[in-house]
Amino acid sequence: MVQKLSAKDVRLNLIVPLELKRKLIKTAVIQGKKVSALVRESIEEKLSGVERKQFEEKMREAYLEMSEENLDTVEEFRYVDAENL
Repeated sequence: MVQKLSAKDVRLNLIVPLELKRKLIKTAVIQGKKVSALVRESIEEKLSGVERKQFEEKMREAYLEMSEENLDTVEEFRYVDAENL
């Protein structure tokens, strides 16, 4: 069976262990998908997870940086309320 590729699709040849290929075929049959679709979805899912972890790490770093700034600001205004007494 020849699969038609769109202009944006590219072919990627992979070498995998035989047991992994067997698992892919079995899973594809169970899910009623082609092996290539299963592999493509798996790659997309993995990359999405990696991107999410990278985003979360950047957000964590930004949060920590802002928390340090907030603590500095709190320290600067520590005695301001007492001035009005």
